Amino acid sequence: MTAAVKSIEDQIAGAIEAMTRAERQLASHILRHYPVALLGSVTALAKAAEVSSPTVVRLAQKMGFGGYPGLQQAVRDELEARLVSPLAKHDRWAEAAPETHMLNRFAHAVLGNLQATLAQIDHAQFDAAVALLADPKRRIFATGGRITLPIAQYFTTHMKVIRPGVELLEPVSNAWPPAMLEMQAGDVLLVFDIRRYENNVLQLVEMAAEQGAEMILFTDPWVSPAAAHARYRFSAQIEVPSAWDSTVAIQVLVETLMAAVQSLTWEETAARMKRLEGLYDRARFFRRGK
Repeated sequence: MTAAVKSIEDQIAGAIEAMTRAERQLASHILRHYPVALLGSVTALAKAAEVSSPTVVRLAQKMGFGGYPGLQQAVRDELEARLVSPLAKHDRWAEAAPETHMLNRFAHAVLGNLQATLAQIDHAQFDAAVALLADPKRRIFATGGRITLPIAQYFTTHMKVIRPGVELLEPVSNAWPPAMLEMQAGDVLLVFDIRRYENNVLQLVEMAAEQGAEMILFTDPWVSPAAAHARYRFSAQIEVPSAWDSTVAIQVLVETLMAAVQSLTWEETAARMKRLEGLYDRARFFRRGK
């Protein structure tokens, strides 16, 4: 089974409880300014975090990178992986492909992605995101990039049945200004963005943040730049033996999210569904068996 990719950011966050006070101070600074904080010199990082240079070196060694140069190189490799093209991904998988049928290899990778993704989801954060989406006082908007927009469309199609006040934002700049007129402080923007991260999505997120919207981000282990504005961020494993990344784990998270919202709003949701079915019947929308 494909090993799950754990970002350096997640590794630092996961180890923070076992750190000394100075190391925690340094780690907190790195997490607030990741990955930029790790691209400068030891001296610059120590000064910015208000710790000593030996503390920087010691943390890098504790994290298993041998020293600060090793940590920096790992960050650079991670950033390069964010931008890898479909052709490069295909070549990498093809070189190490085992002699088994593609159905088995692909399913093996997808199941591994799903298990690893679910294992790292913070349940308290997930529940808090559900509560935001279930709050009738908040309007909900959703958007995505070239590959992930269909997930946002799927989400809005179902959420419009579950509750009112749900809108899809197409990632094209001429559609944003009208949406910004409706978006108010406290509204929720659900964002789907995986590598290679798109400028349009980031620009929309920045505009929504200026409006005071709460952001929920679904991204990958390398983390979309939109994370800087996200209140809640959920990273899913996406690598499979293909030129393209898999969104199966993200889809499972989204369907679980909707099911959880539905359970909190069931009385209103059931009434909406009953009215909708009546409208479908009047319009003879669905085919009936003979």
